[in-house]
Amino acid sequence: MSSLKARRSPLASSQEQIRQLESPDFQLPRFANKLKEAGLFPLKPKKIEIFQVNLGKMCNQTCHHCHVDAGPDRKEIMSQETMQICVDLVREHQFPVVDLTGGAPEMNPHFRWFVTELKKAGAHVMDRCNLTIILANPKYNDLPQFFKEHQVEVVSSLPHFSKNRTDRQRGDGVFDKSIRALKMLNEVGYGQEGSGLKLNLVYNPSGCFLPGDQGGLEREFKARLKADYDIDFNSLYCITNMPISRYLEYLIRSENYESYMTTLVNAFNPAAAGCVMCRNTLSIGWDGQLYDCDFNQMLDLPVESQNSRHIRDFDLASLEKRDIVLGQHCYGCTAGSGSSCGGAVA
Repeated sequence: MSSLKARRSPLASSQEQIRQLESPDFQLPRFANKLKEAGLFPLKPKKIEIFQVNLGKMCNQTCHHCHVDAGPDRKEIMSQETMQICVDLVREHQFPVVDLTGGAPEMNPHFRWFVTELKKAGAHVMDRCNLTIILANPKYNDLPQFFKEHQVEVVSSLPHFSKNRTDRQRGDGVFDKSIRALKMLNEVGYGQEGSGLKLNLVYNPSGCFLPGDQGGLEREFKARLKADYDIDFNSLYCITNMPISRYLEYLIRSENYESYMTTLVNAFNPAAAGCVMCRNTLSIGWDGQLYDCDFNQMLDLPVESQNSRHIRDFDLASLEKRDIVLGQHCYGCTAGSGSSCGGAVA
């Protein structure tokens, strides 16, 4: 199935997904109770270090595992007005890192302006690039040079170093385009020793299982990509597939839902639970709504802060005192070595 032409199947609403995760037909230990046993309830935030901004759900791909349900037919796009509020807040509170996500964040018409203004505000900018966007249209071909000029850290999804496994998850032809895009990034210095230009890859399993050891997989990815394609990168992030959105539908359709959720519960790791990304990251939706994490955003679970649920009403003191909103999907971030947007946490 072509990643550019694939149509999305109708997804269950966020509330229907939550009901599935909490179904009485399949009783799982409550995630909150697991945190109580670990002495971590209520889960509280630490200092906000990462301001994660979703620039919209529009994407040139339609990946089978996408928890955002992104695709070419999505019209949700962050406005420049909301972006300006984000820039003002980054400047005021000196949040050190701004993590740009989508969809394909580069498809937002104000993307380059936003990156430029965030750098002026003193932030380190990360861009979650799907790689194929660089080749999707001539207007994106110079993205590697733009990233370099603004010292943007590039975080790119590459499910596997093999063509078949990558294309099976992300669409026909994606692997070859990803390799071409990685070469373009290498050519301007990304992933090269001493360049200061960080290029990190993201791996997530192609089936109903947890990621393997992150360090071991990183060594294997580096060896294979170097030997087969002369490609270099800095780090590999292993991310667990979250049981929401398209991946939840896949689990139900393939009759793997109960076994996968049982795997997550049995692999619950208190050390990982103490380091979950929602403790130092704040997620901002394309419409300016505030969430504890990107996954809560996709389930329409806003922050529990009555005074600060939208970017225009931002109240740092209130947000730092809030309880983090939990659900059964949180098992995905606390299984095994843990999972965050930066990979394993424990």
